[in-house]
Amino acid sequence: MTNPPICNYEGSDYQQAFWEQGGRAYEDQAEEIALKKLLPKSGKLMLELGAGAGRNTPRYAGFERIVVLDYSTTQLAQAQERLGKSDKYIYVAADVYRLPFLKGIFDSATMIRVLHHMADAPKALSQIRKVLQPNAIFILEFANKLNLKSILRFIFRRQDWNPFTLEPVEFVKLNFDFHPQAIRNWLGDLGFSIEKTLTVSHFRLGLLKRIIPTKILAFVDGLFQPTGAFIQLSPSVFVKAKVNGNATKVEIPLNVIDLFKCPDCGNGKLQDKKDYLLCSNCNAKWQVNDGIYDFREKI
Repeated sequence: MTNPPICNYEGSDYQQAFWEQGGRAYEDQAEEIALKKLLPKSGKLMLELGAGAGRNTPRYAGFERIVVLDYSTTQLAQAQERLGKSDKYIYVAADVYRLPFLKGIFDSATMIRVLHHMADAPKALSQIRKVLQPNAIFILEFANKLNLKSILRFIFRRQDWNPFTLEPVEFVKLNFDFHPQAIRNWLGDLGFSIEKTLTVSHFRLGLLKRIIPTKILAFVDGLFQPTGAFIQLSPSVFVKAKVNGNATKVEIPLNVIDLFKCPDCGNGKLQDKKDYLLCSNCNAKWQVNDGIYDFREKI
């Protein structure tokens, strides 16, 4: 797929409507438990892909700097309100299929609740792989096609698509479920080794969330998460993958501008013109607005 479509949350109140008012406290706490089990204790430069309004960003506190990336500038503005403007956070609006970063500069990356919007998941994963250094850790969450509910619905002929086949299923426009084996295959082909797999949100049922206190339900979910090592039947799956390769010391640029490359021509020499970044090779201009570096379209 040459130019995959983008799921754009521009102007959305997703953080408030879905997470804060949508009855998702259990899922949020279950994901926090999973991240604590998977995240490195510390690191130099983290890339958070599809950060949205920064719901998970404070959970990466052990990293010296975090690139908070999303396609939506309104989501990034909300993240700024939550996290503040400081040297620790670098706000970037960009397309995952055209990441504006130099090769191999990140020592960690996360992609939580984002892959399910990727019409060409292998292409997105290949772009992420390029910006990770050897031995970097990549934490990926994906919506599981092989979950227990879909299996039962298929057996009792309540759904047409087969949860056991490897191809993704698009259940709503630009919303995809993936088979765990397909994810493993793609990551393996790109040079990742999967170190740990956790199943998350085992009890994503309205009745259970209403009658059982959130902290208890999330705690029990945490007890079940390690079963992902041998079976994945939950609606959400987390994997911790490591980039294969010999350990090398990678110098991470001190200046923010030195992290970037031009998404159009790949040139790594951009000039800071305050309101925009200028590519010295193709003369493309990329807007900088209120601390957000916007690489979606040239100005």
